[in-house]
Amino acid sequence: EPLLYTFAFQANGWGSEISHKLARKCDVVNRGLSGYNTRWAKIVLPRIVPISDAPVAAVTVFFGANDCALEDKNPAQHVPLQEFTENLKDILKYLLSIGVSKDKIIFITPPPLQETAWEKECLLKGSALNRLNSVAGQYAQACVQAAGQSGVDVLDLWTLMQKDGQDFSVYLSDGLHLSDKGNQFVAEHLWTLLERRVADLPFILPYWGDVDPKCPESSLLCD
Repeated sequence: EPLLYTFAFQANGWGSEISHKLARKCDVVNRGLSGYNTRWAKIVLPRIVPISDAPVAAVTVFFGANDCALEDKNPAQHVPLQEFTENLKDILKYLLSIGVSKDKIIFITPPPLQETAWEKECLLKGSALNRLNSVAGQYAQACVQAAGQSGVDVLDLWTLMQKDGQDFSVYLSDGLHLSDKGNQFVAEHLWTLLERRVADLPFILPYWGDVDPKCPESSLLCD
């Protein structure tokens, strides 16, 4: 049951796409909170991801886009880089403490920031540009390093979306949040990391054509 973020289940969201791929194999659970940073997430984590006996196939940890907000322009969301790194490791420690093994955990870096588009959004709200792509890159790099030091997989969106100098603005709806193409990008790249983790999951309940219509219980009540 991957850990997702708030907009992942919107129409064409990357969480919706992953959920579709895993239909009748496992539940995809959304535990993301819009606008939250790692400092706040660490506090609420035991509440939103409690200890459970349910088997876990994978968990994604997707932070940084809010933590990287500029301290002088957006102090409410900003988390210093070193604390961000420590918070990611603390989130990992919590997941390990409730029985999720390292091989099931995937860190995701913040995507790049398209400053021109995001500045327009900031101005509409009466504030100056409060994030920079270069700073988002520092947080992405910290996420990659934390994953490497901790021995978990990482999906480096910041680097992948800018690979070979491509125009990454198509992946963002407003310079910060993912567009439909951005959601598709995340889903495709995440699936390459998830696929081997879920490959052996059994199909829940038999295909309808395999159910004995004269005695459905014999097909539907067996393990």
